Amino acid sequence: MDANILKFIFHDLQTIEGYIDPPDALVFLALLQYQASVGFEGTVAEIGVYYGRSYFLFRRICGDQERIVAIDLFDIDSASKGSEQYLKFVENGRRLGLPVQENLVIKGDSTLLKAADISAKAGLVRFFSIDGGHMLHHVISDTHLAADTLADHGIIAFDDTFNPTWPEVTVGVGDFLREQEGAYAVFCITKYKTYVCRQAFHAGYSAAIAASADLSAFGHVETEFLGSKATRLENPMRRRLVHQLLVRSGMSIFAERAYR
Repeated sequence: MDANILKFIFHDLQTIEGYIDPPDALVFLALLQYQASVGFEGTVAEIGVYYGRSYFLFRRICGDQERIVAIDLFDIDSASKGSEQYLKFVENGRRLGLPVQENLVIKGDSTLLKAADISAKAGLVRFFSIDGGHMLHHVISDTHLAADTLADHGIIAFDDTFNPTWPEVTVGVGDFLREQEGAYAVFCITKYKTYVCRQAFHAGYSAAIAASADLSAFGHVETEFLGSKATRLENPMRRRLVHQLLVRSGMSIFAERAYR
């Protein structure tokens, strides 16, 4: 594992307010690196940027030459002088040395977007992260937007799929998979996210998860979701507590040790 990437995930990334935790950051890393290694081209798109934690993870993994489309209302703490959320997002990029690609930012309601709004900016997408509105109509709209912009080898990562606070996310993802009648398959599930690809690429992505040294610290348990074999990555409570304690005590530089 690249020590600089580790430092970024376990230390630098934790300075940004947000929700992607180390297990999913490591899944993102494994999948994006696998795509690059086999020549799967395309851009990255994200609905639900917040203050940029996952956005800057994409920027760090993918490098300066890859395009990252960021979609968000950016209406948290809005003021007459502009969106404080957006200003903080941009400032986080400056601080990390990963400036926001502002020409690829779409400010607005994702449910009003068309596939052409994304493809015109960035072409086909190889990795689409969905963490926008959590009501059923949001999930349905965002999922179809992702599917309509996805390269054949693309991945959709759904946030909060099994979070009891947001049950309609699970309904929306299940409805999409049933509607597609086997065209898409789940290949990986974590505590917070569910990873989906087209059926033809299921075996390759499953193998990438199994082979990743970055994910070897987790339990790999086979499960099934709507007819698809998926790997559930288990992250014991003890490890999560140790990691959180190190971060909250100002010792995030050592937090990676909890995941060895």
